[in-house]
Amino acid sequence: MNNRKKRIAFISEHASPLADIGTVDTGGQNVYVAQLAKHLAAQAYLVDVYTRRDDPLIDELIQMEAGIRVIHIKAGPEKNIIKEELLPYMQEFENNMIAFILQRHLHYELIHANFFMSAMVACGIKKELEIPFVVTFHALGHVRRKYQAGDDRFPTERIAIEEAIILQADHIIAECPQDMDDLVNYYHAPPGKISVVPCGFSPAEFYPIEKAVARRILKLPVDGYLLLQLGRMVPRKGIDNVIHALAYLKKISDTPFKLVIVGGDCEEMERSNCAEYKRLCDLAKKLKVSDRIEFAGRKNRSELKFYYCAADLFITTPWYEPFGITPLEAMACGTPVVGAEVGGIKYSVADGSTGALVPPKRPGRLAAKIIEIISTEGLLHTMSKNAIKHVNTHFTWAEVAKQINSLYQYVISVAKENHVKEEFIRLKHDNQAA
Repeated sequence: MNNRKKRIAFISEHASPLADIGTVDTGGQNVYVAQLAKHLAAQAYLVDVYTRRDDPLIDELIQMEAGIRVIHIKAGPEKNIIKEELLPYMQEFENNMIAFILQRHLHYELIHANFFMSAMVACGIKKELEIPFVVTFHALGHVRRKYQAGDDRFPTERIAIEEAIILQADHIIAECPQDMDDLVNYYHAPPGKISVVPCGFSPAEFYPIEKAVARRILKLPVDGYLLLQLGRMVPRKGIDNVIHALAYLKKISDTPFKLVIVGGDCEEMERSNCAEYKRLCDLAKKLKVSDRIEFAGRKNRSELKFYYCAADLFITTPWYEPFGITPLEAMACGTPVVGAEVGGIKYSVADGSTGALVPPKRPGRLAAKIIEIISTEGLLHTMSKNAIKHVNTHFTWAEVAKQINSLYQYVISVAKENHVKEEFIRLKHDNQAA
């Protein structure tokens, strides 16, 4: 790459890199956009992140850090709207984004769309301004419908929109092999148009801290085994499965286990109106394990490493997970992961080495695996060392950005070649007509 910085645009309509993480509509995509932008800015890119304005008081343009700007685009009412209800406002998003680009005389080499609605906007911009785009879907309508059925509240036209995006995108970024398989099998996407590039973690954020120290900082018991569940508090994350497993553990083992659940809509969950929190509390009470569970609530990212390091095992058993960044963060802190054998988790967790994989919705199997790991002498320590090495070798954001950079350069160069060919054909046709 030459010394001139390439200007690129991210579109992430519902997931701002400036948002607090851990609420219903914030999570892995927000982290992906923020971290990838930071690491690409360090690789000689200027990155503008376009996201929907959900607060009338927020500035239109915010300098997130050197080389990264966040631009808030008017699209529908300037208030929080769940992502399932945003589709009707995407044409307004597209129109206003194009207007912003033209008014500021901006030239983008490439657009990186995140999620299907952002890619829908990118399709329109490609048509109007001839800017090539790549897309990371983060989740697929076909797969979501398969696992959530009637609970999927996205409009039915989502799948048709995704099919059109796959045809029009210059390249597709799959986050794991399962994601690529789903694109090919459900959408008939050409395999040659897809590259697998995973999510990552930041070693500056997540690293090992002595367990006893982390527990003292969090005021957690220094003795006994601590299990951690961390992430958004929504049904598909399978937190109920972990609570059921805790009840199994209580029956089959005298070992004192404590489950800490981090996530939710507020820091003091007893004040929460979250329906999923109330459901999980009722379940814990029914299974008589309430005394073994601490609902820690939503935490700042700066606090998460202490929870990961305090735990003996990180548990994550969703029944659907496009990738899942939290297992990477846990392993970076030296905490082995017991995860569901789905999506990106079965890609990032090395079964038997950095943790273990279990079927989703099988709390008995989960409990048995937990017992097996903690009762095998030296296994927790070995898995901890393996986990740190594994993620630092394969899953840092710096490594992810390096792969994305190579992909961008390829897509930009192919787009330029195609443009030259099209211009040549047009000129030839004009000369023949003359």
